Amino acid sequence: MNEIYHCLDISKQSFHQMLSRRMYKQEEEEQIVYLVRQIREDHPRMSARDIYSKVQPSTVGRDQFEHICYNNGLRVKQKKNFRKTTNSLGVTRFANYLKEIEVTDVNQAFVSDITYYEIKDKFYYLTFIMDLYNREIVGYSASDNMRTENTTLPALNMLIKLRGSENLKGSIFHSDGGGQYYSNDFKSITGNLRMINSMAEEVYENAHAERLNGIIKNNYLYPYGPTDLKSLKKSIKKAVWMYNNDKPHSALNGYTPVNYIKRLVKKVNAI
Repeated sequence: MNEIYHCLDISKQSFHQMLSRRMYKQEEEEQIVYLVRQIREDHPRMSARDIYSKVQPSTVGRDQFEHICYNNGLRVKQKKNFRKTTNSLGVTRFANYLKEIEVTDVNQAFVSDITYYEIKDKFYYLTFIMDLYNREIVGYSASDNMRTENTTLPALNMLIKLRGSENLKGSIFHSDGGGQYYSNDFKSITGNLRMINSMAEEVYENAHAERLNGIIKNNYLYPYGPTDLKSLKKSIKKAVWMYNNDKPHSALNGYTPVNYIKRLVKKVNAI
């Protein structure tokens, strides 16, 4: 490798810095594609330029944003055909391990997704992590940008604090294909925890997380009516508490997520 660096007239450090920049750019493009796909579900005919005006990403200009949409089949005139970009830079894609198991206990499988929430023509980004067994929201975040450090990482750290790192070994962490779920920082944490990263290839393969997004937004946030990021964070905290502690779930025989676990613990202790 040193001979290659010499031939290219570039230092080893410069080469790896360049590679890191290219990897980050690829991850960022995947994040934008994922976001535009979500927005188009609510605004099927909204142009890429209008979406850019709403989203206003901090690191991508308008022309580059439109170019990314064009290259990924996200033009308005085309039918939905969200072609995956070629991962020639080594971006990780995970298999869907969730479909291979039956969930029978807590900490066995978590599902997660990032969605957007609009306030006064400004977009905010919500991340939720849910334990698939008892449907409890165990991590969440809200931010005014879609960077990994402000979306998936705070939610993941909340999960670790709530459930304990020692209880997450071997857990499946399932998500859609957003770049925030395979960034180097995110993979480093899940790797150290020895969690199993899993990804949906189709939208329906992350249906539980998608449904959770709708419930939180439609049943709680819209009625609460947050007006800015500060009040949005306060509303999400309240919504999560109500969802976990006060909302009966048909899949849990009418129990709330928290009470469902308490009931199981009582049964085990009674044996």
